[in-house]
Amino acid sequence: MTMVPPGDAAPSTAPADRGVGPLLRAWRKQRRVSQLELALRADSSARHISFIETGRSRPSEEMVLRLAEHLDVPVRERNALLLAAGYAPRYPETPLDDPALDSLRAGMERLIQGYEPYPAVVVDAMYNVHAANRGILMLLDGIPERLLAPPLNAMRLTLHPEGLAPRIRNLHEWRGHLLSQMERQIALHRSEPLRRLYEEVAAYPAPEERPGSREANPEPLESAPYFALPMQIEHEGRVLSFISSISTFNTPMDVTVAELAIETFLPADPATVKYLQSLMS
Repeated sequence: MTMVPPGDAAPSTAPADRGVGPLLRAWRKQRRVSQLELALRADSSARHISFIETGRSRPSEEMVLRLAEHLDVPVRERNALLLAAGYAPRYPETPLDDPALDSLRAGMERLIQGYEPYPAVVVDAMYNVHAANRGILMLLDGIPERLLAPPLNAMRLTLHPEGLAPRIRNLHEWRGHLLSQMERQIALHRSEPLRRLYEEVAAYPAPEERPGSREANPEPLESAPYFALPMQIEHEGRVLSFISSISTFNTPMDVTVAELAIETFLPADPATVKYLQSLMS
């Protein structure tokens, strides 16, 4: 997913009668791009960009989309820019269970099933789970049914004190990673529901920092046992280690598709590989 640095405040949503100029200016400032730099990227002039931002000039639909592209504005927010400029939204938001997305859903299912025995999951912008393979279901064994009731939420499930949290050996570090990831997504997507989810999971009891944790005793990269932060989780008397990777769709033309992500968990050590492969034999 495209992310912005934690702590950057995203432009606040503005009503359409304020016009598109203030919204574009806010996105430009968030991206730390000057009017001249944006003009060069968009094959325009700094004067024209200034006129758009101050409301002295109404941009064409093509210009709104061009500026949004160069400012890396999320697809959902591009619709908001078009509405503010007086144009119809360009990108539909198709329900994931719509027959038009049958091929997409089937393709994602095949992808995560093909990744077995390693865990893989499909989530949306709110971290709600839309598909999961048997590798994920294995890790959820023993979780209370109320936490598994739809809509299943990956963040809530991972950080809840009755969820996976007690099983994660490096919870202090993994929790910090997940909360920072959510902060970046809130800044990018300006989502109040996501902010409320963040406030909920951030309020769950935080683990004490272990004296031997990497945060307490940072190691240089070349001497560290891992080159990315692993999630170390207990399962049936073993400690399994996974490194997470997130994939999204290139050039999405639908809001729903733009906000889907496939998260896969790659074994981080030979013992985890051996154990998971033994499950397939």
